[in-house]
Amino acid sequence: MSEFEPSDEQAAGQHYLVCGTEDCQENGQVYCNVCYQPLCEQCRDKHLKSSKTNIYDIVLYRHRKHQLPELKCKLHPTRNVDMFCKECKIPLCSKCSTRKEHHGHKFDDLEEIYTERYAIWQSEFSKIQKYFLPTTQGLKKDIEKDATKIKNTMESIRTSMKTQAESLKNKVDEITLENIQHANEMENSLLEMLESQKTTYDEYIAYLEKMTDEFQEHLSLTNQKLLFSENLKIQTIPETTQILAPIFSAVKFNKTGVAKLLGRVSFPKIKPEVRNIQPLEEESTHMKSTEKQLEQSKEKSDMKQMLSLSSSVTKVREHSVPGIDKASHVTVKKSDMKQTLSLSPSVSKVREYSVPGVDRACHVSVEKSGRLWVFGDHKGHLVQTDHKGTLLQMIQTSSEWDGYHTATQDGDLIYTDRDKNLIYSITPDRKITEFIKTGDWTPLSIHSSHINGDLLLGMIKDEEAKVTRYSKAGKEIQNIQTDSQQQELYGFPHYISENINGDICTSDYNKDAVVVVDKSGKHRFSYTGNGSVFHPWGICTDVLGHILVCDEVRGVCVWMMSAIFMWDNVIPPP
Repeated sequence: MSEFEPSDEQAAGQHYLVCGTEDCQENGQVYCNVCYQPLCEQCRDKHLKSSKTNIYDIVLYRHRKHQLPELKCKLHPTRNVDMFCKECKIPLCSKCSTRKEHHGHKFDDLEEIYTERYAIWQSEFSKIQKYFLPTTQGLKKDIEKDATKIKNTMESIRTSMKTQAESLKNKVDEITLENIQHANEMENSLLEMLESQKTTYDEYIAYLEKMTDEFQEHLSLTNQKLLFSENLKIQTIPETTQILAPIFSAVKFNKTGVAKLLGRVSFPKIKPEVRNIQPLEEESTHMKSTEKQLEQSKEKSDMKQMLSLSSSVTKVREHSVPGIDKASHVTVKKSDMKQTLSLSPSVSKVREYSVPGVDRACHVSVEKSGRLWVFGDHKGHLVQTDHKGTLLQMIQTSSEWDGYHTATQDGDLIYTDRDKNLIYSITPDRKITEFIKTGDWTPLSIHSSHINGDLLLGMIKDEEAKVTRYSKAGKEIQNIQTDSQQQELYGFPHYISENINGDICTSDYNKDAVVVVDKSGKHRFSYTGNGSVFHPWGICTDVLGHILVCDEVRGVCVWMMSAIFMWDNVIPPP
């Protein structure tokens, strides 16, 4: 496994960086590069006043030097390799530097080189995670879409081929029938002509028979009429025309000729376009912020000494939300504005939206276009507005104070109907359709995954509650209801979100807890406020994997630790 990848232990729970001072369990925010020790604010001051030495290098944890891995010198097994000879370009220990072959040479601190190389590798690793991998996955999705498009196109072509062949067959049958009828008419006409000629000869034969009788009568010895009769004159044989039998001029068909009639499938005579790959430079702003976070990771053996890997979660900071008496779930990401999430020492307002027709914003979904869907009153009004506060449309719903709507990757809005146990879909052209029927289960909260487009749905029925995963086509995939001890995980899952590592994060109204399970449904932890009154409402995660949840009772926003990265700084309230 790469040292830059999150370990299995890291992925197993939320992290809290503990101060390195013995018996101190406070959050270690700074680091002593001399002592290789994380320190809290109080221990930092004590550390600087220590009488042991006055040489200290105290920096923020994310700016620390990475401790050089221990490597024994081959020539001096009791010494560690900690120097680098610039002339010989080899690592060596301090005793090796005194050898004759290194006299007059210049040496660098190997730890400095290691720290620099480590940062370079972290930077490249960040590029893989934040640019190369997502970009390649995007290209792969494009290929999958192209494959679907090709299949649909070829199916359409096959249908057209069959239709054309059937049409040609019908034309052939029609023309063949006409030709047969014409041949029948020709036959009847010719037979009538022959019959007429036959009648002519029948009449002529009758004439000859009559002449024969008269001739016999004239030749009789007793008949004196012969002496006085005129000369016998026989009529000539009537002429008739031979009938020529019709001929059929058959056309010889071959495969090529038929193919020309039916058409042929071929590639268009144009050069295909190269797939559009977003330049790396366009991601640089985002990667710079994430590189600082990635620098916090360290080799696995080092991290085990400084991290408390438990199933519990530690609250890092609470932030008061001025002007709001009840915490609201507001997640706004501006698509046309390149923002980065860094652990800065303060919080500043980026933009304020005025939403007509809503008393207070309790849940917000952002479309790909940047338009907002906002819910926040007891009347069930779901409002669509733009960044100028223009009311675009208002929909009457039956839900109350829950995270019951979500925007999908395809640009649709999905929302729940508690009265009818239905999930509705609204397309960008404002067409509303029934999407999913939940049967006996009442849908409360819903979230569209930014990872794969799946829908996560929090539901209740009588005294039961569960989270169900549906595909983006509406097919039920997974049900999450109990933990490994068959204990109920949920009581009233009224807000739901998904973290960057696939964890499903739910605010539970009845249990007064944030319940987190992994993507397989295994219970990770439940956060209940660490002893203080805690009533979670809106919940979301950021691009660094931090979980943010609003506390309804005290009107504060609680920030929890990341599921993947260590957080070595806190943001004070505005």
